[in-house]
Amino acid sequence: MKYRFTTIAIATATLAGSAWAVTLPGAVVDSQWLAKNRSEVQVVDIRSDKSFTVQPAFETDKKSGKKVLVEVGGHLADALQVPFGSIRADRMLNGQKVSYLLPEKADFEKVMQTAGLRADLPIVIVTKGSDPSEIDEGLRLFWQLKYYGEDRIALLDGGMAAWLAEERDTVVVPASAAAGNWKATAERKELLATPEDIANAGNDVQLVDARGATQYYGLGKRDYVYAPGHIKGAKMLPPELLFRKDGPALKFFSADTYRSIFTMSGINADQPAVTYCNSGHFAAGPWFVEHELLGNKHVRLFDGSMHLWTLQKRPLESVTLAPLPATCVAGATTPGC
Repeated sequence: MKYRFTTIAIATATLAGSAWAVTLPGAVVDSQWLAKNRSEVQVVDIRSDKSFTVQPAFETDKKSGKKVLVEVGGHLADALQVPFGSIRADRMLNGQKVSYLLPEKADFEKVMQTAGLRADLPIVIVTKGSDPSEIDEGLRLFWQLKYYGEDRIALLDGGMAAWLAEERDTVVVPASAAAGNWKATAERKELLATPEDIANAGNDVQLVDARGATQYYGLGKRDYVYAPGHIKGAKMLPPELLFRKDGPALKFFSADTYRSIFTMSGINADQPAVTYCNSGHFAAGPWFVEHELLGNKHVRLFDGSMHLWTLQKRPLESVTLAPLPATCVAGATTPGC
């Protein structure tokens, strides 16, 4: 009888522990909140370089005498390391090899389990935090976890840059987590857009191009995009518009500021939208802002983006690049040269 009581007590305590687990305050948390709740969440650090195991670099400001972060390095103790290149995959679509796509459900689950992701704790994604590309790597992972059924996710505002600027503890030891038991519990196809969705979209669906002006206007392109320009009707929202500078870190704006940015970019933040870029990386930025921070649940991310769109030879709009007059020479000041 005593054994039975003990078993019930342990089971009850386990259930109670789950019920008392910390609740994320939103899709973004700050360093102070994470430091206070570190033991109740699992940190997933997404990087594209070797800085995870390299000491951060500081300089001393000559006027104030304060330490100033000049290079991000190290990570939070017990952080799980996930290289950005590991979370996307090559897949065959209609007989064509397409890169940078969302992995199949079982494959993505395996990647996250190999990293040590557990099913019983909320997730805080940490990026280097000093460049839009780094932050969007974390937001792409956020989108993929969300797509596969995870809701207990947040991003650390300012990433490691903010954490280090506040002189919080870090380590440089390699990650060594045991295999995790996280499961992909759903496939939320309402978060993903395909080329057919865009080709058949009505005028009520806004297209948001998350690239810079050079690529939007077709004056240049990445090597894995097969034609220059943008999808007809798309509005440009470059990645540098989505984050504010705070010391060495980039952080999010307020919801009202984002609404103003979207309005000035010709985008209605409350209407259905599809975000895209070159591969589906920078597209995670405007998707996250609209879907998670502004509450627009009718926003999808075009997986594969311009890589896939141009691989399928779909139509684009771009500026006309006219040849220079034959009389033009280097340094000429003649009109038209």
